[in-house]
Amino acid sequence: MDVDSITHIIEETALQEVLPRFQKLKAGEVNEKAQGEVVTIADTETERVLTERFMAALPGSHVVGEEAVSTDPAVMERLEGGDPAWIIDPIDGTSNYASGKPVFAIMVALAVAGETRNAWIYDPIGGRCLTAERGAGAWIGAERLSVKKSAPAAEMSGTLHASTYALPDTAAKIKARRDRVQALPSLRCAGHEYLRLATGQMHFSLFTRLMPWDHAAGCLIQEEAGGVALCFDGTPYTALRHQEKGLLIAPSREAWLDLQATLLAV
Repeated sequence: MDVDSITHIIEETALQEVLPRFQKLKAGEVNEKAQGEVVTIADTETERVLTERFMAALPGSHVVGEEAVSTDPAVMERLEGGDPAWIIDPIDGTSNYASGKPVFAIMVALAVAGETRNAWIYDPIGGRCLTAERGAGAWIGAERLSVKKSAPAAEMSGTLHASTYALPDTAAKIKARRDRVQALPSLRCAGHEYLRLATGQMHFSLFTRLMPWDHAAGCLIQEEAGGVALCFDGTPYTALRHQEKGLLIAPSREAWLDLQATLLAV
């Protein structure tokens, strides 16, 4: 896979479909697709363009896009076969985008049988693109990325996403224990959370909704930057684990175990 050619496609599509509409959405171009979730014309058009271009770039591949799955949940089954599958979040942080806040990203992963092989997270406003290839590191341009150095749990900073989608027991634990770590405000954009992790701006993040378009790219970038991305049971995340209820990202396995004991232990 030519990483740079895919990066170019993503950047071109952002210039064509995302940026021209930012802070200029018209009436009827923002709709509610589920309770508390919005979709814009920029989401649907970006996914349409990326789907066409990625399938042309890699004949025989499939696409699992957030908006396609919203229309037809059976699309998710494309992750299970042996053919390459592009996992697309056309605009991660849609609520930010729709309200004119510049914190959103395009997230793309290429997976085979649920295992992510390549990843891209593009910040259209900042013009930054994080990329990763399994076994070849994580990069932003020519700079190799490294996660923040581990520290005791009480000294580690990060975000805790454990409200709307968390199991009641998990939500209660996190609410009671969040002061045991250096909890940061959520950006309401997984792409920017992973950007902060991979560039050493924070140590960890905890998620309780594991849709593949939110995490497949970010978890590979985290791993290739030297960190770990494990479900609450301590086993590695894959794109097939979207029914799971917990994911903890940390700079090392030792840090993961410390955070798990601090935040989640019985």
